[in-house]
Amino acid sequence: MKFLLTCEHGGNHIPKHFKACFKNRESVLNTHRGFDIGALDMFRALQPLADYSNYSEASRLLIELNRSLHHPNLFSEFTKALPKPEKQQLINNHYLPYRNAVENTIKNWIANGETVLHLSVHSFTPILNGQERQCDVGLLYDSRRIEEKAFCVQFKKALLLENPELNVRFNYPYLGKADGFTTYLRKQFGKNYLGIELEINQKYASDNQFPKELKSVLFLALKHFF
Repeated sequence: MKFLLTCEHGGNHIPKHFKACFKNRESVLNTHRGFDIGALDMFRALQPLADYSNYSEASRLLIELNRSLHHPNLFSEFTKALPKPEKQQLINNHYLPYRNAVENTIKNWIANGETVLHLSVHSFTPILNGQERQCDVGLLYDSRRIEEKAFCVQFKKALLLENPELNVRFNYPYLGKADGFTTYLRKQFGKNYLGIELEINQKYASDNQFPKELKSVLFLALKHFF
């Protein structure tokens, strides 16, 4: 099995040409809305295990790499009003290069008879709309897909072996079958592709980094499989 690691929301960078979209609203880029706090740090900790990895440091508020082209939230409230040519520029320069690189890697592996496990690294805000989210690590998958469910069951066991105190939940705080990069890739590649989203609670992050102990737990648990 080939292991593919990605991080779609690794940073909050805005190219110079688009900075005017965020004039007087720059502070939002430093919140959980602008990027997944700590996600790139976790991605880098797990990267040595991967056969291929890719990440983006462009803000999700510029263009949402984890949404389909037809999704209403592909562009945020800050970029929705851009003229069509500029939106197409974002698609051509940021969205398609990232997604195509990942998709073509999977395509080549599967053509060579490989099965691919894709782990997409994310993080989530601990409190949303006044509600505390009761989870440390979320494993998101499509419950209709037996192989994905089986992997997540084993991955959870491996995580709890490393740290029995962790609260690991399935398809929380989001559903694994909601629109996203893994959802799109499942449709392209069928049973030879397993798409799992890893969601880590940002309450453990400080200065955009997760504790060494937590990174070690994730690394050692994944090492069971690769």
